[in-house]
Amino acid sequence: MSAKKRYAIVGTGSRAGMYIDAATSRFKDCAELVGLCDLSRTRMDWHNGQLRKRGGAPAPTYHADDFDRMIGEAKPDVVIVTTIDAWHHAYIARALDQGCDVISEKPLTTTLDRLHKIDAAVKRSGKSLRVTFNYRYAPAYARFRELIREGAVGRPLAVDFSWVLDTSHGADYFRRWHREKEHSGGLLVHKATHHFDLVNWWIDSYPRQVFALGDLLFYGAANAEARGEHYSYTRYTGEAAAKDDPFALRLDEKEAYAGLYLAAESETGYIRDRNVFGEPITAEDTMTVTARYANGVLLSYCLVAYAPWEGLRIAVTGTRGRLEMDVTETFSRLKPDSVSAAASKGAFKQTAIRVFPMFGEGYEVEAPVAEGGHGGADPLMLEDLFSPDPPSDPLKRAATYRDGAASILLGIAANMSIERGELVDVGELFDLT
Repeated sequence: MSAKKRYAIVGTGSRAGMYIDAATSRFKDCAELVGLCDLSRTRMDWHNGQLRKRGGAPAPTYHADDFDRMIGEAKPDVVIVTTIDAWHHAYIARALDQGCDVISEKPLTTTLDRLHKIDAAVKRSGKSLRVTFNYRYAPAYARFRELIREGAVGRPLAVDFSWVLDTSHGADYFRRWHREKEHSGGLLVHKATHHFDLVNWWIDSYPRQVFALGDLLFYGAANAEARGEHYSYTRYTGEAAAKDDPFALRLDEKEAYAGLYLAAESETGYIRDRNVFGEPITAEDTMTVTARYANGVLLSYCLVAYAPWEGLRIAVTGTRGRLEMDVTETFSRLKPDSVSAAASKGAFKQTAIRVFPMFGEGYEVEAPVAEGGHGGADPLMLEDLFSPDPPSDPLKRAATYRDGAASILLGIAANMSIERGELVDVGELFDLT
């Protein structure tokens, strides 16, 4: 049997748990977790406590200031980066320069200058950098790509894509560090990187020109006050006044939140449950983007973060027809009897795929479902990342470093367009050829 591949993880918030679990359970025969690295010892100890509960051995822990020492002592083959988005570039570059391959959570980074620093590190190191786009592995989204590749619409010409986040998930971005663009790049980078990558993947092209509009129209103190709403608290946990607030998140009511965030506040100063109608908030909650792709496709994209349900509407129209998909991920405002039994199966509660030939009769395509996070995507992506013999990938779901760059460049260009009020040429920012 070949030697186990050695993994270290930097950034041990809740997202790191998926990778820790994979390396120490499902893939323990081929993977070894040799290091955890974070600003907070409390968070690392919490994850090690979970490992002990499952009968496993704790992983060595290193403070973030000792990242380079971890590389030298633990000698990981691969470093997995799951820190705050704005820190990705620093750890990616340092790991690459010290001879490690890197797996980065999406988004790859948040700004153009940080992307160029990563690009330089990739070129000088010659090591591998992958970005984790789990939505590519969702069976319904993979089927959508298959249909386009099979010629269901002919040559794609136009994409109309709308994604809505509900007042549970969408609001959570405005409780966390994501609400400050200096940390996340805003939702056009942090969240839309998923969506832009799907479009890039579906139509096999990268963006060339971008124009965008965006604003903070729902969350934030000014918007609440304009609606006659007033809040006296800056956070939710322990606040009696927030008892009936539908936006409240109480960190002491969930073990992971209490262990990873509430207990770590004295170390990090990070408040995970800030009032979504407080300050500061610098990210937009309402965004529209128009883009022209290298292959001539035109994209119209919209994202809102305060809808009463969550999901997407996507349509690709081409020379021979139109392909549509509707996905409803949450029915948070529907009565139980309004959701069919069939729709309740799988992580995506309702998915519909329709094909409309240019001169033929339209028909529905069965939307495959699977168990697991992100519509059944996470288990498949983890197998691709950790398995020494991953399954064949004819759909090219494994995202390259260039794919990661292309998705954030659309978001970065959109942010620039919002600030400048003008069309942005992606080719002038970064070479994707």
